Parts: sequence; structure tokens; C-alpha cells
Amino acid sequence: MYSGSCLCSAVKYRIDAPIESANHCHCAMCRKAHGAAFATFGNVRRRDFHFTQGEESLGVYISSPGVTRTFCKNCGSSLQWFSEYAHPQWLSVALGTLDTPAGEIAQKHIFPESKADWYAINDGLPLERRS
Repeated sequence: MYSGSCLCSAVKYRIDAPIESANHCHCAMCRKAHGAAFATFGNVRRRDFHFTQGEESLGVYISSPGVTRTFCKNCGSSLQWFSEYAHPQWLSVALGTLDTPAGEIAQKHIFPESKADWYAINDGLPLERRS
């Protein structure tokens, strides 16, 4: 259904099912990992996500207990993150790495209480506080 890749195209993936929802995460870790006001991730079942090229180019960073973030070791593109504890059947894909259109996806902002002070959330999407 979807395909994606990192900036240098060393790593490629496919998603074989609809993207369930999208989160615009404003937590400090996501802001730092993406170098932006927030990171946008699409939520998919782990069984529906497959790397199709470049797994040897993947780097893994354990950002907190049970939370794994993957990225391309060549270009640094953030690709996904998942939690072994909170939602073990799901992973979150960095939607900016999609090569195919995503279409309409339910969206919300998470951790808005941690947002960058220089960014205003004013798009009308739901806010989910997670202190």
C-alpha cells in the first residue's frame, strides 16, 4: 500500500496495510531526533511493516527503556520508533519518509505541553496531553 525510504535511499520499506492514524509528537526527544518543532509518525501494525532494502544501513537508538528508534546510518534519516511495553504490536513510521501519498489520515498532536516555545499549535487538530 505504501513505500518509503531514507534521504539517501539506502534503506527502503513497504507498509502492507492502511496507516491507522498519525501523531504530531512535541516531546523533547522527538523534537531533537527530527531537529524540528515536532515529529510526525504514522501508526501501523508491526506485522505490516517490512524493510525491503538496506537493513545493514540501519542504526538503532534506545531512547528510553523499551523504546527503540531506527535511523539510516548513512544519511541520518529517522525512520521509525516502537515501544516494547506500551504498544508492542504497533510501530510508528516517520511519515516524512513516505515515497507514496498517504491520503487522509486521522491526526492529533501529542505531548503539546512539551512543545517548542517558538511554535504555536493552531491547526485545530485534537491535543492529547501525556504528562
